[in-house]
Amino acid sequence: MTRWLFDTGPLVAYLNARDPAHEAVAELLEDFNGQLYTTGAVLTEAMYFVSSSPLGPRLLSEFVTSAGVQIFDLAQPPALRAATRLMETYSDTPMDYADATLVLLAERLKCFDILTLDRRGFSTYRATRNRTFRLVLDTHSS
Repeated sequence: MTRWLFDTGPLVAYLNARDPAHEAVAELLEDFNGQLYTTGAVLTEAMYFVSSSPLGPRLLSEFVTSAGVQIFDLAQPPALRAATRLMETYSDTPMDYADATLVLLAERLKCFDILTLDRRGFSTYRATRNRTFRLVLDTHSS
């Protein structure tokens, strides 16, 4: 089964037809029949961005539910400390908390394919053993 990590940017773009990345993300998700994974931090960030639209929060919750997105909570103290260390390591990129939780989730699930618009960040970030991420949007658009 195909497994992808799901970052904030594509989630927001999918829900907003005016977003420049909407068409590319929608096309990918239309044909996707695998499992999407994300974190509570990503959903919090996405909810903030979609809340400017009156229907945004409802559309986000309905999409996450209907797509069967698996959501992981990485806010307990050990994960919080690990995320903080990652953010310090990549402070020059920079890495935000949601990105750090996705890196931690990648390590936990051994899943390094990520649907993200953050090419700079996820081209730079490394998981354990110097493992790189595969940027799904880039590999499907070429």
